[in-house]
Order: sequence, then C-alpha cells, then structure tokens
Amino acid sequence: MRRLRLGTRLALGLGALALAVFAVVGTVMAERMQEFLERRLDAQMETTQVSVKKNLAATGTIKGAAYGWYSVVYDVRDGRAVPRNPDDQPADRDDMTDVALKVDGPEPVYWTDHLKGDGTYRLRGSPVSDGVVLVTAAPMNDITTTVRQLVLVEVIAFLLALTAFVVIGRAVLRRGLQPLSDMARTAHDITSHDLTDSARLPVRAEGGSGGVEVEELRSAFNTMLDHIDTSLAARTAAEQRLRRFIADASHELRTPLTSIRGYADLFRYAAANAPEEREAHLERLRSEAARMSVLLDDLLLLARLDSAEAETPLRVVDGDLAALALEAADAFRAAHPSRPLTLTVPDRPVRLGFDPLRLRQVVDNLLTNAAVHTPAGTSVSLSVSVEPRSAVLRVGDTGPGIPAADQARVFDRFYRVDDSRTRDRGGSGLGLAVAHSLVVAHGGAVDLTSRPGSTAVTVTLPRRPTSDGPCPHPR
Repeated sequence: MRRLRLGTRLALGLGALALAVFAVVGTVMAERMQEFLERRLDAQMETTQVSVKKNLAATGTIKGAAYGWYSVVYDVRDGRAVPRNPDDQPADRDDMTDVALKVDGPEPVYWTDHLKGDGTYRLRGSPVSDGVVLVTAAPMNDITTTVRQLVLVEVIAFLLALTAFVVIGRAVLRRGLQPLSDMARTAHDITSHDLTDSARLPVRAEGGSGGVEVEELRSAFNTMLDHIDTSLAARTAAEQRLRRFIADASHELRTPLTSIRGYADLFRYAAANAPEEREAHLERLRSEAARMSVLLDDLLLLARLDSAEAETPLRVVDGDLAALALEAADAFRAAHPSRPLTLTVPDRPVRLGFDPLRLRQVVDNLLTNAAVHTPAGTSVSLSVSVEPRSAVLRVGDTGPGIPAADQARVFDRFYRVDDSRTRDRGGSGLGLAVAHSLVVAHGGAVDLTSRPGSTAVTVTLPRRPTSDGPCPHPR
C-alpha cells in the first residue's frame, strides 16, 4: 500500500469505508424485508385459521387452507396432542405437535422450523375450544426467494456503485492532488539546476485549482522559493563582495609591501655605500608602514562593523552634533588652509546619541574626501540641521562632481572614481565605505547627490539620546 500513490490509497480507503456502509445498509434492508414478509404471512395465517375454525364448527371438517398449507386439529390431554386428521399432516409432524403442546391460553403461538422433505415453514397454533388446538403450517419459500433476490440485487447494485465510487473518486482525487504532483516536479526541476552562482530559482509552482488547502500549500511553497531566492541573492552578492574585497585588499596590501621591500633594499644599499641617504629611505619605510597601518585599521573597523551583532564597535553617549561639527571644521581648516570652508550650525545644541570618536571619523572622512577629489581652491561646506525625528549633517563642495555611472558605487569598499589620481594622493578607497558603515551602525542613512559644480553627502541620524551621561564639547 505504501508504494501506491496517495490518490489511489485514498480511493481504496474510501472504497473500503463505502463497502462497510453498503454491507450494513444491505443487511438491515434484507432483515427488514424478511420481517415485513413474515408479518404479512402471519396475517394470512390468522385469516386462514379463522376460516378453518368456522368450517370446523359448522361441518366438523377442515377446509379453507391454501394450496401447500397444512392444517391439523389436535386434542390436547394430559400433556399429549392427538391429531384428529392424521392424513393431512406432513411427514415431519413432530414440530406441529410441539407447537400444539405450547399453546396455553387464548394467545396464538408462532414458530418457524424446517420440515423434512418440505422445507422451511411458518407454524401458528391457536386454541379452538377447551383442549382443542388448531395448528397451521405455511411454506416460507416465497419469502426466502424474495429475500434472496433482494440480497442479490443489493450485492450487484452495491458492487456497481462501489466500482463507480472507487474509479470516479480516484479520478477526482487525482485531479485534486495534481497541484501536489506539480509542486513535486517543481522541486525536482530545482534540484536539476546549478544554483552555485545563481540568485534566482527558474521555476515556480503555478495553478489555481486544488481547493483551499492546496492553495495554502502552493502559497507557502512559493513563499519559501521567494525566501530562497532572496537568500541566494544575498549569498551571491556577499560572495561577489567578498571576492572583490579580497582581490582589492590583496592589491592594496601588495603595493605598500612592495614599496617597503624596495626601500629596505635601498636602505641596506645606502647603509653600505651612501650613509647620508639612510634617513631618507628610513623615513619612506615609516611612511609606507604608516599607510599600511591605516589601511589595516580601516579593514579591521569594517570587519567589526560587519559583525556588529556579536560585538558592537560603538560607544554611544549623549552628545552635541553641532559641537562635533565645529571641532571637525577647525581641524579641517588647520589641515587645509587653502580650502575655504563654510560652516552652518544651529544656535542651540543638537542633542542625540552617538559615538563621538566614530562620528567624528565620519565627518573627517567626508571633508577629506571633498578636499582630495576636487581641484585646489574649491570651496567646501559643512552644515547641521534639525528635523522632527532626526538630525542632518551635510558635507558639500563645488567641484566637478561625480559621474552618474559611479555614484551608485562610491560607498563600495576599494572603489575609486579616478583610480590613478587617488593612488597618487594616497587614498585606499575605504574612506566613504567606512563612513557609510559607521552611519548605518548608528541607525542612520547616507545619501549622495552630485552634478557638475555641486556634490553633497547627506548623513541622517535618528534623535535617540542615551542616558549614559553628557559628553561635553567645547564651543
């Protein structure tokens, strides 16, 4: 049975249940029909005995019995029954005598028995007068034949109905369960596809039949496929980012390592042949090592931000965003005196929860990025504004802008709009990526808008001050 399909098993189970129901119904019908026919025969026997008693009283003879019936008058004395008409008795007369002996009182006695040589008979004994009993025997062949024909008709009709029930039920069940087969084929089709680098499952379970339960299963199945699609897309994107990240990190680390190795060779040569150049080579070694240290620090910070669920790299306190912007502006003016900087902050403190060190790193990275990637003398702006549920920090410049094709990727790690210029200026392509990850870790968002003559990076932070205590900032 377990090897059969579900529709076949259900049809056979329903067929067995229907067979049991048919058997019960058929048995009850046959028994009720037999009881009905026996009651009719009892009524006929009562009528016949009334006629026989009249003839017996009028003529002293027994007449009026139907063909094939037996009617015998017994004189019952001292526990013995003696027939008056022994010639009108069946060969097996003991049963009729027993019935005559059982009559006691005015009530008739009924009995059904098999008379040898004659078949099954219905016996009725009723009193005629004191000590006189009339016993009539009526054949039950017609009743037996009728009940047998009824049982035969029931068996044939029930078998036909059962066959039709199983065949039609199996067809209906197969049609109703067809969506399950479709979903099974869909699952097999999915297993036949290579999903190693795929972000989209090529098949879905379609259809609109099968009932409410099948529709619920189909919806759950397709929802599961959509979830798998999303997971595959996320996994594929993560793997691609990881490959790109490893390639870029290897490339970035190889450059200072190559420089360090070259300067080390020059330092060894200078130590042996040109002592006056040793300090210059040593300083270059320190510079390349410092550059590698900054790169590794940025990579470590990004890794900690990526695993922020396990260990948050932020130490959030209640601070003043306007004071932080003022400090960043003062540091920018000191580092880039030739760059005009416009600072716009509210008169009142902008209180919210943030990590002062990391958010200052965000502002410094944005300002440095504006200075590095714009021509000399380009003006830079820094502003802080307050909205009902957030604080907005905006860094802009009036440079040539960022090409539209590059704007969607400027926050990617190791991405550079102008790779050659950025390398000459010492950039690693991680500044905006670090700024973006830090803002997201604060629960904020970063938006870039750029066109020729105007580029602005907008940082939106939620205003959720903490209760860790104030963090003073000099104004």
